[in-house]
Amino acid sequence: MEKELELLWDGLLSRQPDRVCEIFRVFDKEVQTSVLSHLKRMAIEDGWHPEQRKSARAALSALEACSQDYPVDQKSN
Repeated sequence: MEKELELLWDGLLSRQPDRVCEIFRVFDKEVQTSVLSHLKRMAIEDGWHPEQRKSARAALSALEACSQDYPVDQKSN
């Protein structure tokens, strides 16, 4: 299970919009909401590595572009 989670997060933080969207669509709505919340925190909160923040912002942008069900309010630094 840990390996699968690692692969999912690798995909979500890959900075590859098609891959991000493909992985996101696999999740049910509850998990999608949790993932979005986590990505938003990663994008704006202190304590994350700058590359992680950059990847989270890229994922949010990709999800905003590919998902009408979950518009992303991207207020990042």
